[in-house]
Amino acid sequence: MIALAGDLGSGKTTFIQGFLRALGVRGRLTSPTFVLMKKYVLRKRNWKRAFHLDFYRLQQHAQLGPLDFAALLADPQNIVLIEWADRLPRALPSRQTVWLRFHHGQREHERAIEIGGRRLSKLEISN
Repeated sequence: MIALAGDLGSGKTTFIQGFLRALGVRGRLTSPTFVLMKKYVLRKRNWKRAFHLDFYRLQQHAQLGPLDFAALLADPQNIVLIEWADRLPRALPSRQTVWLRFHHGQREHERAIEIGGRRLSKLEISN
């Protein structure tokens, strides 16, 4: 489980697009803001599926029920990536979640990312 947090336009979707591409996912990759979740079949040995979720429009843990969120988390062959995870932090298992926090840099395409509280700075992003 990778939980992503950060302001609008700080690089969360771009990061997930690159992550999924590295896992071999092809085609158009967009944020599931209005559908809440997208599923991708992976061809790597250790993982079978990747799920890209967007919590931006969610306000309660109960809204995750129709997504069968608990079962999704329980399967060790799933990779789960969540944008706007800080909207429902209690829904995420603390031991199994890696938090990434994205920050705008001083220049237009510059970002800083915190991984587990450690900040990596001056990362250049491009679409």
